[in-house]
Amino acid sequence: MSAADLSTLSTLSNLPWDRPNPHTLVVTVAPEHIDLMRHTNNVVYLQWLEDIAWAHSTALGLGPAEYEALGHGMVVRQHELNYIQATRLGERIALGTWLTGADKLTLQRHYQFIRIDDGQTAFRGRSEFVCVDIAQGKVRRMPSAFVQAYTNAVVPAQAG
Repeated sequence: MSAADLSTLSTLSNLPWDRPNPHTLVVTVAPEHIDLMRHTNNVVYLQWLEDIAWAHSTALGLGPAEYEALGHGMVVRQHELNYIQATRLGERIALGTWLTGADKLTLQRHYQFIRIDDGQTAFRGRSEFVCVDIAQGKVRRMPSAFVQAYTNAVVPAQAG
């Protein structure tokens, strides 16, 4: 690991996360993310939700290939998106996510996006997912591999 990588990891761990040990990605706001209001367009945040959710799921051993092999997947039932502060061109944003609940059918995921330079939370969100049979598109119980990986990764809210 390079010195820059270690510095980034240290910086990320010192950010004011809502819960301990988020799964993180760092993005930089690019010109294509900017809208007429000269800040990151709302739809970009939705893409970032998908990016960080897939990165976390894949890190837990359940990426697209595993979904396909198991014939099941998690699909969004509901998103809650809270835009708190603008992000602007060139800013580095730490995307963080946690699984906050899981049972045999559903999964809850929380998100927090923090501007790295000033440590300010720019966005919070929540998604609820439901398990479906990929071939039939019908709600089904999660395969045991899903239950094990996802329930073991649930992070409770911090006390206080």
